[in-house]
Amino acid sequence: MNLLIDMGNTRLKWAVCDNLDILPGLPITNPDITRNALLQLWQAIIPPDQLAISCVSTSHLFDLVISVANELWPEITIIRAKSEAQGFGIVSAYHEPEKLGVDRWLGIIAGYNKYRKALCIVGCGTAITVDAVDASGKHLGGLISPGLRLMKEALAKGTENLSLNETAYPFGLATNTDAAIHNGTLSAACGLIELVLKGQSDTTQLLLTGGDAEAITTHISRPAIIDPDLVLRGLALTLHKPS
Repeated sequence: MNLLIDMGNTRLKWAVCDNLDILPGLPITNPDITRNALLQLWQAIIPPDQLAISCVSTSHLFDLVISVANELWPEITIIRAKSEAQGFGIVSAYHEPEKLGVDRWLGIIAGYNKYRKALCIVGCGTAITVDAVDASGKHLGGLISPGLRLMKEALAKGTENLSLNETAYPFGLATNTDAAIHNGTLSAACGLIELVLKGQSDTTQLLLTGGDAEAITTHISRPAIIDPDLVLRGLALTLHKPS
């Protein structure tokens, strides 16, 4: 049995896995990550043989997680996932492959290994990331923009008399400012994805992950698959890399 940890900008997600079968645990938000909180999450699980970890969070939180893992399981093998020039059927488009966000890389390899077709993979989290992959596994590149909350926060911080409001409103042209911000940011995210899809073949599969995936996919014209555990599935793959 192995442990998978996906440390994002907002929360930590984790799962135990047996080969490529994963069983997700309860996520924890970054402000709530403490030694005691992690011990409560993991002290009752079967001791894992390996830990695969993806981290785009702070080095402080990463070091804390590693410290707790070593405290609980002194013999565990820890593997930190990194983006690669190629692997798992994918060839990265980046000239400096190591600079592709590891969460994006893991989502790409997990999506392609599951579907083996052209994909548009969208991470709908703190940032919105869009990556296109053709049917042969060639990564065509991607785009990054602020996520829905970051867009709202930018408006609240950068303009007078606007506050951050998390309320969801019926989609469409709005008749009050809070609804206009909600629908404007959602429209911006959807427009970004639609623009990328416009340049891809009609057979390209749209694949979404991240906390805002449900909100966004409702307003995209192309049918989408939502996989909330895509990065964790990519981590599971890294523990079964062909020799």
